[in-house]
Amino acid sequence: MDHTTGRRRDTELFMSFLTLTHLSKCYGSQRVVDDLTLSVAKGEFVSLLGPSGCGKTTTLQMIAGFTEVSSGQIMLDGRDITHTAPNTRGLGIVFQSYALFPHMTVSENIAFGLEMRRMPRAERHERVKATIALVHLEAYTDSYPRQLSGGQQQRVALARALVIEPPVLLLDEPLSNLDAKLREEMQFELRHIQRKVGTTTLMVTHDQTEAMSISDRVVVMQAGRVTQIDAPYTLYEQPQTRFISDFVGKANVLTGHVAGSGVHVNISPGGLSLAVDSIGLAPGMPALLSLRPERIRFTAQAQGLLDGQVTARFFLGSQWLYRLETVAGNLMVLCPNSDAPALEEGSVTGLSWSSAALRVLP
Repeated sequence: MDHTTGRRRDTELFMSFLTLTHLSKCYGSQRVVDDLTLSVAKGEFVSLLGPSGCGKTTTLQMIAGFTEVSSGQIMLDGRDITHTAPNTRGLGIVFQSYALFPHMTVSENIAFGLEMRRMPRAERHERVKATIALVHLEAYTDSYPRQLSGGQQQRVALARALVIEPPVLLLDEPLSNLDAKLREEMQFELRHIQRKVGTTTLMVTHDQTEAMSISDRVVVMQAGRVTQIDAPYTLYEQPQTRFISDFVGKANVLTGHVAGSGVHVNISPGGLSLAVDSIGLAPGMPALLSLRPERIRFTAQAQGLLDGQVTARFFLGSQWLYRLETVAGNLMVLCPNSDAPALEEGSVTGLSWSSAALRVLP
C-alpha cells in the first residue's frame, strides 16, 4: 500500500530500476507473499521490515531467483527476470550466514565471482584490490574466514557481492550475527559503502532500528502483505495502522470516541478530551490514537492532562523508560537520563503532551 500521490507514484514507476508487480508466492493454499507491488529507483536503499514469517525473505529469494514466483512479475532495468535462472540475473547477495568458502583466503573469496565470469587475471587482481580497500581489509587479504572476527567476515561477504558490480545488491539479515555494538557500527559502515558505490540495495531485516537508520525507504510487511511504504521519518511519525505504530518504535495506543465537533477524543471515564487535528472520523465513531513515549512530559501532580503512578522503571543508559498507570490506561514514558533525579516506583506525577504528538490510526 503506497501512500504517495498518484503523480509521485507514476514518477517512481517511470524512474524505477527494480519493479515488483503483483508478486505472490503460494505454498498450497497458504499465501506467503500476497500481491506485493514495489518500485525501487536506481541507487536507492530499501529495507523490507517485518516480523518472522511475514514474507520478506521469500520476497528476496524470488528476486534472487532461488524461489519460484507463483504469480506477478519482476522487472530489472527494463528486463523481465521473473523466470530467468539465478546465475543469469547478475545480482549480488549477502546471506545471513555470510556463506564464505572456508578453504579460501579473503582475496580468493572475493575473486571467486570474477573467476566464474572468466575475467582476465590482471583486471581481476585490480578489481579485487580496489574492493578490499573499499571494505578496509587490506591487512587481511591472505587470512582465512576462521581467522576473522564476525564484522570482518561480514565485510568479506559484502566485498564478494560488490566486486562483480551487480545491478542490485540483496542483503538477507546481514548484521544479525553480530553483537550489539558491532552491529550498530556496521549499520553505518554498510550505508557509507552503499552510498559510495551507488548500488541499488534491497535489505531484509526484522530490526526496526536497523531499517530506520540506514534506508531511504522502508517497506513494512505483515502476513505476506505490504502495509506501508515510506521514508523512515514519515513511517515513524505517521504510522498507518496500529501494527506499524507498535512495531516501528514504541507507542502508547489510546482508545476512545470522537466527540462534539469531531476534533476531540474522549479517552477516560472522567471526561478527558484531547484536541486532534484532521481527525477524519465522524462524531460518535470509535478512535485509536498513537502517542510516542518520548513525546510525553512529566509535570507537577495535577498540573498536566492527567496523573499517573509509576509502576515500573527501566534504566537504558542514555534514557529512562517508565510504565505508569493512568485513567487512560497504562502508558510508557521515555525521557533522557539527565541531571534530574529519576522518579521512584510508586510515585505519582502529572503527564502532559501536545496535540501535535497524537496520531489518529485509521
